[in-house]
Amino acid sequence: MTDSSDQFPITLGVEEELFLVDPQSGDLLVDPDVGIFEACGNTYGPHKVVREFFRCQIETNTRVCHSVAEVRTALQETRGIVADAAARHGASVMASSTHPFAAWQVQRITPSERYQRFLASFQDAVRHFVINGMHVHAGFGDPETRILVMTALRRYLPLLHALSSSSPFSSGRETGFKSYRLNLLSALPRTGIPGPLYSQADYDRLMTEYRRIGFLRDGSELWWDIRPSHFFPTIELRICDVCTRIEDGVAIVALYACLIRWLLRQAHMGTLPTEPLTELIEEERWITQRHGVFPLFDHRSGDGGRMGRPHTLEELREHLAEDAQVLDCEAELDHALVTIARDGTCADRQLDRYHRSRQEGDGHQEALRHVVDLVLTHTKEHHARGTTLGKNPNQTA
Repeated sequence: MTDSSDQFPITLGVEEELFLVDPQSGDLLVDPDVGIFEACGNTYGPHKVVREFFRCQIETNTRVCHSVAEVRTALQETRGIVADAAARHGASVMASSTHPFAAWQVQRITPSERYQRFLASFQDAVRHFVINGMHVHAGFGDPETRILVMTALRRYLPLLHALSSSSPFSSGRETGFKSYRLNLLSALPRTGIPGPLYSQADYDRLMTEYRRIGFLRDGSELWWDIRPSHFFPTIELRICDVCTRIEDGVAIVALYACLIRWLLRQAHMGTLPTEPLTELIEEERWITQRHGVFPLFDHRSGDGGRMGRPHTLEELREHLAEDAQVLDCEAELDHALVTIARDGTCADRQLDRYHRSRQEGDGHQEALRHVVDLVLTHTKEHHARGTTLGKNPNQTA
């Protein structure tokens, strides 16, 4: 738990978008039983479960958490709510950011005025939008401090993204990307890395201009990789794919919280680092989008020579050690910066399963079905483990 006397308290909350899948065919349920949503809506408790753009999707929102340990419990609970409701109505739950072979052309949109307006505005850009993400809210400081820290966090967005990648397939194709989700997301305006903002006034001026020319109604229509939440006093991390394994998601939340606390300490001392060019952050974002975690082991140093990125990650671990200790998430930080960086992500496991199936003689479609089965199994296993995850965050499926 965070020490109640901590000078830099942080609250956390996580949104996860999940797929509802036919357990027989492995395909997305185009029109799942409405009883799933009704059962989730009737589950009393501190969490929230809502519909998403397509009917085959469902979104969970955890309660406000005051520690990484609470986030773990909350994610177990929210996934459990959805998994139990789905099972009672003939569906399975799949935690990944794309489905390997589902056709976007047959997906049905959730009936709501908001989603109809969304479709009318963006047309094919959102018809292809069969993707899930994990959004992490962090509440801390005052509005001015949140804007400063949000800008300082930009350079770490490619790392946070790489550790979460889970979307290497789309529409029956191996895309060549570890996170194809960001390719689809980039079809919308106001996405990607935001430019540097240094005060609440900077943000307010930008929003005023957007509204003046009629581009958006409010801050909820900014789809940046990281943004000030329009609804809560938080900074919302939006770049991440949804993680199949709960422990991977918790580890990313822990890394995000540690980075925030570290940057808060620097802001307090007036020693926040100079901002890199947005274009360079975007370039590194694209590299991790394409290759996932493995570029972390191959990074050019400032003098043009080669430098092992594990050394860079080890330096980051050292920088964040004090914050991880205060936040009581040292094991989770190690899982993010050591285990995932070394062993790969859900995207790597999906690709390994696909290529192994092909080598064993399976056809393309059969191999894709094996990938779906793997993700469904890992999603189910990591929900069923319950609180044992907290005892050994480096345990693997």
